[in-house]
Amino acid sequence: MSRIVMKFGGTSVADLDRIRNVAARVKREVDAGNQVAVVVSAMAGTTNQLVKWCQDLSPLHDAREYDTVVATGEQVTIGLTAIALQAVGVEARSWQGWQVPIRTDNAHGKARVEEIDGTELIARMEQGQVPVVAGFQGIEPGRNRVTTLGRGGSDLSAVALAAALKADRCDIYTDVDGVYTTDPRIVPRARKLERISYEEMLELASVGAKVLQTRSVELAMKARVRVQVLSSFEDKPGSLVVDEDEIMEKPIVSGIAYSRDEAKVTLRRVPDRPGVAARVFGPLSEANVNVDMIVQNVGADGTTDMTFTVGKADLPRARDILERGKAEVGFEALLADDNVAKISVVGIGMRTHAGVASSMFGALAEKGINIQVISTSEIKVSVLVPADYTELAVRALHTVYGLDA
Repeated sequence: MSRIVMKFGGTSVADLDRIRNVAARVKREVDAGNQVAVVVSAMAGTTNQLVKWCQDLSPLHDAREYDTVVATGEQVTIGLTAIALQAVGVEARSWQGWQVPIRTDNAHGKARVEEIDGTELIARMEQGQVPVVAGFQGIEPGRNRVTTLGRGGSDLSAVALAAALKADRCDIYTDVDGVYTTDPRIVPRARKLERISYEEMLELASVGAKVLQTRSVELAMKARVRVQVLSSFEDKPGSLVVDEDEIMEKPIVSGIAYSRDEAKVTLRRVPDRPGVAARVFGPLSEANVNVDMIVQNVGADGTTDMTFTVGKADLPRARDILERGKAEVGFEALLADDNVAKISVVGIGMRTHAGVASSMFGALAEKGINIQVISTSEIKVSVLVPADYTELAVRALHTVYGLDA
């Protein structure tokens, strides 16, 4: 007997027929003698509509009320999934985040999971019941407010629940049958990876790969939760996200990721003196605006230009914060560009091989693609390019690193 957490994304529960398909997959695991907990997202398109309503009313809406609205999508799905399971003879019960409880901090809209008490769920599973838990949501104990975990947060819910339940495996069912070297819709010759390390998956997720949410991979790596990515619609082997030690061959580059969800912010003629960066990025951090790539030019005439990226959805909030702090920081002008894309190459083999970055720059130059910002880590090189060149850049890099099937 194994204890398994099965997570189903929005496309997997998009309508009643797909929810019936989910129930059949869960029943198969239950009939095999396994203890199963299910985590579901909102039905496809539901969260986007709820978010749009909030943004249409006020771009700078109250994050607590935003969470109240967008958390409702999962409540519908858990009830429908529990009904579908009961209809095929599986004892099931729906659970909202606060009922588990999934306790989080108070960073509404992108809350972090702090604690999950799995005692009651384990007891129910040992009695043969399947808990159907709402992904994406939790509760902030200080004020008893519903919180949400950020877009893709159901992945985080599933991994956190798997860690709390001491599950043998966390299966993430989605509309793709595994982790690919890049987006197969852009590069038809992309290859599915049988195994990928936590670290590589974390880098790919953080730079735009949509298969798994970044923080879910981060938690899986920390808690050593074995994660499997599978298709909801086909019975095919998936991709396992595991320790690096479980991977025999370590390719130089494992994948190419891209993100069109970035916006570039440039502060012109910032005073070149100690403490300025803290005055720029401190207020952004306090407002839970994540900053990614940062470049500061060499100072001249006592000033410098500072460029960084934020999430496209965070751009209005970032601009508002920076403009309000303009007098204190002392910059001359703020320029914003949301027509950019971040392209990244990732691979654990990059630790021991030189020339990965130069190959990337050469391939992009050959296609006439101008690089605006460069960022590197031990196993990743990322560049910011004009958004119109996204697909051309991904295809060129996929070929130059020998990833084409």
